Amino acid sequence: MRQPSAIPFTLFLVAVAAGAAAAWPVRADTMTAGVLLAIFVIAGAILGASIKIASQWERAVVLRLGRFRALNGPGLFWIIPIVDVIPYWIDVRVITSSFKAEKTLTKDTVPVDVDAALFWCVVEPRRAALDVEDYHSAIAWASQTALRDVIGKTVLADMLEGRERIGQELRRIIDERTEPWGVKVISVELKDVLIPEALENAMSMQAQAERERQARIILGDSERQVAKSFEDASRAYAANPTALHLRAMNMLYEGLKQNATFVIVPSTALDTMQLGGVDRLTREPAVGQVSASH
Repeated sequence: MRQPSAIPFTLFLVAVAAGAAAAWPVRADTMTAGVLLAIFVIAGAILGASIKIASQWERAVVLRLGRFRALNGPGLFWIIPIVDVIPYWIDVRVITSSFKAEKTLTKDTVPVDVDAALFWCVVEPRRAALDVEDYHSAIAWASQTALRDVIGKTVLADMLEGRERIGQELRRIIDERTEPWGVKVISVELKDVLIPEALENAMSMQAQAERERQARIILGDSERQVAKSFEDASRAYAANPTALHLRAMNMLYEGLKQNATFVIVPSTALDTMQLGGVDRLTREPAVGQVSASH
């Protein structure tokens, strides 16, 4: 709501005071003093009604005898009372409007509630005032119908994942509809997309199952890679017994190093490592004790 300027009322009071001051010397003649006072009051009222002030973000649409005369503002300007009228004060700042679509079916027949925000501004105040009855309401209806059209052409998955793309499409559609009204759409942002609770639970279960499937695939692939590595290692050890012997000794050493009292290894491994019999191992002190199991 536009706040009225205090300057016209101030000018009216100044004119009344001037009239009273002019009538004071002729106070003996009551009629003359009254006429002077009336003249100054009328002049003050006309002067106050003639002066208008538009703020920096306002534009005044002036009609003279019902026809467009000028677009004034910002700052101080004059009009002719009674002859000129200002039916619209247009705000040219960026305006934010909220709009939504409830229970609208997507392309895959899923009911959704979508909340969005529209950022727009008036770039041609004359067209906004003269070419549409109420541009605020017109923009609201154009935005809502455009949102319903886009929802009906989009599947739910794309709507949940591609909010930025849908916002750009909405901006293009709404801007085409509002351009004849002198309105420029800056951007459209989807604030929230609500789906039925039952469908939300089903989608959550589906996502969980998909994650479990991916985990099993990754685990199986890891086991395959490990088996492949073991196969390659067995081929290398089969061709080089010395390498196998060194690897076995290293594994035994690592086991004894971890403060282990006993390390159980197959007797065939002892033969392979050429460590001798079990009796010899028990008679000779070592870092740890090694027992052979058959």
